[in-house]
Amino acid sequence: MLTELLPPPARRLLAWCILLLLVVGVAAVGVWVCVTFKTAITPVLLALLGTALLGPLHRRLTRIGVNRSVAAGLTCLAVVGVVGGATYVVVRALLETGDQIISGLEQAGADLAKHVGAAGTSLEDLAVNSKELLAKFGGTAASGVISGISVVGEMMATAVLALLLIFFFLRDSDRAAGALRAMAPGARADTVEAMARRAFQAVEGFMRGTTFIAAIDAVCITIGLLVLRVPGAVGLGALVFVGAYIPYLGAFISGAVAVLVAFADRGWVIGLWALGVVLAVQVLEGHVLQPMIQSRTVQMHPAVVMLAITAGASVAGILGMLLAVPLTAAAFGVVSELRSRYGVGGAGKAGTAGA
Repeated sequence: MLTELLPPPARRLLAWCILLLLVVGVAAVGVWVCVTFKTAITPVLLALLGTALLGPLHRRLTRIGVNRSVAAGLTCLAVVGVVGGATYVVVRALLETGDQIISGLEQAGADLAKHVGAAGTSLEDLAVNSKELLAKFGGTAASGVISGISVVGEMMATAVLALLLIFFFLRDSDRAAGALRAMAPGARADTVEAMARRAFQAVEGFMRGTTFIAAIDAVCITIGLLVLRVPGAVGLGALVFVGAYIPYLGAFISGAVAVLVAFADRGWVIGLWALGVVLAVQVLEGHVLQPMIQSRTVQMHPAVVMLAITAGASVAGILGMLLAVPLTAAAFGVVSELRSRYGVGGAGKAGTAGA
């Protein structure tokens, strides 16, 4: 064969290239399938994230003697209450402070124009024309109201289906391992089950750790904004909590909104104090909370996280940004399990699994 004429390093490089092409090909097919059948796959992915986040609560209820179906129903009701309440608070707070943000930007543009000239004038023009632009967008949306209703209906259907799937996933979670073993080849059932468990544990750890960190961030920023008497502090804190599920970018956007609201209503000094509060919380998160809370889960380099978010945004927009990091964590979990079984020192495990 031709490969026998190549030196060993070249053969190893060729093998790695073939493996990389296979992995990329499988990933591309997977992305194509997800995009093509997104109406059916999106609720499943959201339900898996919800199951990973709510699994501990469901298990605690079942341990104290609650029926599995009743425990799953109570857990889903808790989700509806928390998510609905948080959404209401965020939307109401942003609607109440939207005009203040625009007026604050207009004032900031006027102040900057005195010092930096054209750049400040451009910012001022942008702020002055914001309401006109919003009105135009509103008119466009009104002319396409049927399309808008269709989008809202699709979102609601996806949310309802995801909630129902969460109920069934929680109720029947004890049967998942048996179902996987039944579908996998007999000699590889242990490996398939171990990979699935490691992937789900990675997603569960990410969701649980992110939720805990998001709650701490939201509480700290809300307290800081209340002390500074920034309007809509509770809603802004809820926005910080929601934004934390999109690492780095979500924290930046929600923190920027909080600073803008503080600047618009309370002026430069309070705005700078609000910026200090947000930066202090972000430093606390990055250097203390993240290493301490997520040290037992799959660790990913920030560059990998940013690339995953960018890829997710290019494929599915905001939803892709939300799903990208936990799916990447699951992939890292699978790779970690495969390395432990078939990598250096894993030959014994591999032989046992294949027996």
